[in-house]
Amino acid sequence: MTFRVIIAVASLAIGIGAVSAQQNPIEARKALMKATGQQAQIGSRMAKGEEPFDLTKAQTIFTTYQETSAKAKDLFPPNSQTGGDTAADPKIWQNMADFQAKLAKLGSDAKEASGQVKDLESFRAAFGNVMKNCGSCHEPYRIKKS
Repeated sequence: MTFRVIIAVASLAIGIGAVSAQQNPIEARKALMKATGQQAQIGSRMAKGEEPFDLTKAQTIFTTYQETSAKAKDLFPPNSQTGGDTAADPKIWQNMADFQAKLAKLGSDAKEASGQVKDLESFRAAFGNVMKNCGSCHEPYRIKKS
């Protein structure tokens, strides 16, 4: 039951975000990335043993990454390159095919990980693999702010 409630709340938040995305893609992608970052923090704490392993939370993390992959691809229209205190590097629009491929890989790796996780050790391996996707986008396509 708890897993269903978590998924329902996450889906509702993402649905609301979709409406917002049509109005302001920069704010929508910032909200989406913030939610994804929160899940990454939970996963990191579990992987480090700072928080007990919880299969429901692990599945929520990977579901969130899959949803982020699906939603983010539409949140980088040409008119959202500047403004809104965006951290998106203009290289995204110069290399959109590569950027989209990286988002797709995040989704597919998260889906695969979701099916592999059974315990803490399998979570650590799968989580580490999926997290590499974050760096593969953040390094070339995110402006680091001081």
